Amino acid sequence: MQDRIADLRLAVLIDADNVPSANIKGMMEEIAKYGTPTFKRIYGDWTNPRVSNWKAVLLDNAITPIHQYSYTTGKNATDSAMIIDAMDILYTGRVDGFCLVSSDSDFTRLAIRLREAGMKVFGMGEQKTPSAFTSACDRFIYIEILAKPKVPKTVAKAPEKETKTPDDKVDAKLLAMLTDSVDDLADEDGWTFLGELGNLLIKKQPSFDARNYGYNKLLPLIKSYRQFEVDERPTGKGNIRHVFVRNR
Repeated sequence: MQDRIADLRLAVLIDADNVPSANIKGMMEEIAKYGTPTFKRIYGDWTNPRVSNWKAVLLDNAITPIHQYSYTTGKNATDSAMIIDAMDILYTGRVDGFCLVSSDSDFTRLAIRLREAGMKVFGMGEQKTPSAFTSACDRFIYIEILAKPKVPKTVAKAPEKETKTPDDKVDAKLLAMLTDSVDDLADEDGWTFLGELGNLLIKKQPSFDARNYGYNKLLPLIKSYRQFEVDERPTGKGNIRHVFVRNR
């Protein structure tokens, strides 16, 4: 499902005012799937107690703090500093893409501008992030799905049952997008390669991720619906199989 883009040089810019520090390890591990961070900067007013939790994790993750005073109440000077830096980095020509870590829709225009310049743009923020920002990115990851549940070491972990979201409206919308996308890519026999399906789903909805619905991968999500047939075809290379899907 995921493009093979792990060699991209990425500028990781974090808005400390609008993203919690609690799962920084999960965030950085997720970013590593999409490329190598060349720049890692975080922006905030470091005299403000609200961002104090970030200070403890910056050194461990080699993130450079950029200080920006809040000159006026109600105005976010941090956003402006982050946008200016993003454009400066863009014109250095030293990166292939950006990862904008924020839940603030103020970065929507920045994401659009960077994509217009040929950059890959990955967004990362909380599920409250406005759709305008998530749609402006090539891919948007909700940080809530990156948190790993803690399991006591003395207790054996039982196999987890994958469950769908209980929201029927969301499921109906998801099912419609899945079936339409399968039809969009289907060959003469109705089959669609799973990898191409995953890429199309992200293009249609940058925030799409099987983990949002309780599944680690796209295939188990597809198999949870009776509306789809799945064909796993041997490639002749060990246990590697190509997976195809079609609507029933």
